[in-house]
Amino acid sequence: MAELHVELVAADRKVWSGAATIVVARTASGDVGIMPGHTPVLSVLESGPVTIRTTDGGTVIAAVHGGFISFADNKVSLLAEIAELADEIDVNRAERALELAKSESDAHAERRAEVRLVAVGRKAA
Repeated sequence: MAELHVELVAADRKVWSGAATIVVARTASGDVGIMPGHTPVLSVLESGPVTIRTTDGGTVIAAVHGGFISFADNKVSLLAEIAELADEIDVNRAERALELAKSESDAHAERRAEVRLVAVGRKAA
């Protein structure tokens, strides 16, 4: 079975690395799903959830805020300004951040909080 080698890296750390069957991410051109054999890609990442289906049948979900995605030779590199795995996200803190961003009319902070909540399954994408 063909697989992808995936590296998700934030500005301050390696967030996740491993083998996967598909990666779905939000780019400047829209959502993209990358599977083994996909044509090469280089695109800007938008704030949004990234879903990685691992070869062992698991799912890794991360909240990603800006960066780049590249794909060639069955290797996916996600280079993010900020990336948080769903299980690292403090839901109560994200909900408070969302309310504060709404009250201050801060669209960027509101989007970051919404993406965090989507990553943990608390809000619809």
